[in-house]
Amino acid sequence: MNRTDSAETAADLAAEAALLEIAEELGLSDLLDRAEPFTLRQATDLAAVPAPGAAAYLGALVSAGLVEQAAQDGPYTPVADLADRRYRAGYLSWALNANRPYIDHAALFLRDPETAGEKYARDGRKVAVSSRWIGSRGFYPGVIQEITSGAPRRVVDLGAGAGGLLIRLLRDLPDSTGLALDLSAAACDEALRAARRAGVADRLDVVHRSIESIAEDPAPVRGADVVHAGFVLHDVVARPDVLDAVLRACRESLAEGGRMIVTDAVPYVPDPRERAFSALFSYLHASSMEVNLPPTEVWHEAFRRAGFTDVSSTPLRMPGSRVFQAAG
Repeated sequence: MNRTDSAETAADLAAEAALLEIAEELGLSDLLDRAEPFTLRQATDLAAVPAPGAAAYLGALVSAGLVEQAAQDGPYTPVADLADRRYRAGYLSWALNANRPYIDHAALFLRDPETAGEKYARDGRKVAVSSRWIGSRGFYPGVIQEITSGAPRRVVDLGAGAGGLLIRLLRDLPDSTGLALDLSAAACDEALRAARRAGVADRLDVVHRSIESIAEDPAPVRGADVVHAGFVLHDVVARPDVLDAVLRACRESLAEGGRMIVTDAVPYVPDPRERAFSALFSYLHASSMEVNLPPTEVWHEAFRRAGFTDVSSTPLRMPGSRVFQAAG
């Protein structure tokens, strides 16, 4: 690929990320996700905006090649590869929007991360949405395959964000129930809205709590066939006693034959495919969140301290990400 091609690719990615973020703010993402024709009236009703404004925005999507329209007044149809394009855009959205405070106030976070963290917080909804976009192709497929292979009746997701993973699981497992737990009120609200849009709200409980609270009150995980934690347990790795207590509470609360599945990242992976995004992910966590991502062997040791006897890990598509499985 020559330099011009690279610049054009970057321009396309930036434009698609912005247009898809607008769709998210307008509440139109679910309409696009259905991969079915929809009308201007449907988009107008969902977005609660005047028809001319909705038409102008949909016209921009058509012009960008994100949706198609066969006739001037005809229905709109999302393009076949929209999900893949949103996945790619998710990396840009996460890097530049979900982590905006860390970029805008980089010097303060390096001088005094505690004060900076108290003053400048990330937007929980932006973190949840961009994580869902990345997860759709970056780690959901691998994790979903692992979880559904055992046909679990009850799945708990710790740090569930906007509930994207659980909603997909409940669609694939019509006889199962789920519980989404997250510390962000904004993410919990978004999970409830997403569950209603997906028609699984009657099978999904949403709990606004910290993961650390599981150590003292494991009620949310009790009786689960699978407990999943995605990119959240690294926040407590620096406190081994807390991490051990949470993992132990999960192991003791699992149903017979249950498993714990943790999706997380390992630091500064040198592999050419992973190195750039892994470097950003590792650096932002260390410099702005005071989280030093643990290497694979540290994860394995933590599971074994908690009493798990069968532990394994596998790379996922998202650069630097791994899925850890623990049982026994």
